[in-house]
Amino acid sequence: MAASSFDLIVIGAGPGGYVAAIRAAQLGLKVAVVEREHLGGICLNWGCIPTKALLRSAEVFHLMERAKDFGLSADKIGYDLDAVVKRSRGVAKQLSGGVGHLLKKNKVTVVMGAATVPAKGKVSVKTDKGSEELTAKNIILATGARARELPGLEADGDLVWTYKHALNPPRMPKKLLVIGSGAIGIEFASFFNTLGAETTVVEVMDRVLPVEDAEISAFAKKQFLKQGMTIMEKSMVKQLDRGKGKVTAHIEANGKVEKMVFDTVISAVGIVGNVEGLGLEALGVKLDRTHVVTDEFCRTGIDGLYAIGDIAGAPWLAHKASHEGVMVAELIAGKHAHPVKPESIAGCTYCQPQVASVGYSEAKAKELGYDVKVGRFPFIGNGKAIALGEPEGMVKTVFDAKTGELLGAHMVGAEVTELIQGYVVGRTLETTEEDLMNTVFPHPTLSEMMHESVLDAYGRAIHF
Repeated sequence: MAASSFDLIVIGAGPGGYVAAIRAAQLGLKVAVVEREHLGGICLNWGCIPTKALLRSAEVFHLMERAKDFGLSADKIGYDLDAVVKRSRGVAKQLSGGVGHLLKKNKVTVVMGAATVPAKGKVSVKTDKGSEELTAKNIILATGARARELPGLEADGDLVWTYKHALNPPRMPKKLLVIGSGAIGIEFASFFNTLGAETTVVEVMDRVLPVEDAEISAFAKKQFLKQGMTIMEKSMVKQLDRGKGKVTAHIEANGKVEKMVFDTVISAVGIVGNVEGLGLEALGVKLDRTHVVTDEFCRTGIDGLYAIGDIAGAPWLAHKASHEGVMVAELIAGKHAHPVKPESIAGCTYCQPQVASVGYSEAKAKELGYDVKVGRFPFIGNGKAIALGEPEGMVKTVFDAKTGELLGAHMVGAEVTELIQGYVVGRTLETTEEDLMNTVFPHPTLSEMMHESVLDAYGRAIHF
């Protein structure tokens, strides 16, 4: 093999790409990864990881404000936004460096530059030294996605921000408008609202967190309102008039347009796949609304060309990308690969209170024709939640009344992003209500609510 000839070339080194490269290398393949910006991709550098670092600071700040509730005293509580951001950037940098180390350890060749696929099995990389030609029988597209920009609502980095600006804010907003209440919008709304920004969230759908179970959305909304947020549902930002240090937003709700003034706007209205400039059209790759069309094994229909992660469509989650990367690497290496089932992937939102879910919502299960049994258990009935000073929350489980199959689980409250995995494992093992009822949950833990919610679906809850 020539130096520029590989078994596999991965384009993009985010949580899909770098994981695919490492797994393929572990299976004995000669692998190259091409990355134009940062190892670790958006997730590590400008997404999942730094946002969690910011939100952790906000959470600690919120607890400091509640010190008295815990019999503690804390005076002159404040924060230094620059230091909060600096910590989050440090966390991102540490992890990004870790990815470089892992690729090196697994003998993956890293080429920094922008890739195109001029023909089947060929990748051309524009580096700062010129261009490099690579060949491989297999190519994985893992180029990810970026923030969707709506006409007239484009970000300028000063008055109107995308998630990237919000992660490295030029100032602390006083009056903030967040457009979109999916995970990204609601996490930033939560962060800035906790630090004292007067926050308004506008959502075009009929409820915030529209992909979640309706009951969970309603519960979360109640908490957001209690925290002082303004929530506008079934509303749309029609235009933004930018002035000096202020933005006038024209917001349409119930057929009327209202003008409201803000000093900062964060746009979080979804994402678009990074499909441009790769030469996909010329190869005959099928695209659907900026995403590559694939089968369940991430094959594009072009021999030896795969697409994984955000570029291959919803759910747009780092853990989905990683699993697809492993699956494709195993497929290429001739192993028995298991497709990733979207309804078995948990979604986690790190606002205050946290939200997490897996599987079907109650409405979706009914729509699919299931006869359902639904259980609920509130945080207020759990000893650990009360001891933690976190009595606001609930766990909801949805079962197939005929078979006892766990169809979905939905949670809102403290630490539910960690708890959800219990139900994810349960679904992967095809557990029934009986298995869950017969499982002993340790006391006192928040996880006991998962048990009680199952019991409640069958009229057997003990503590409520």
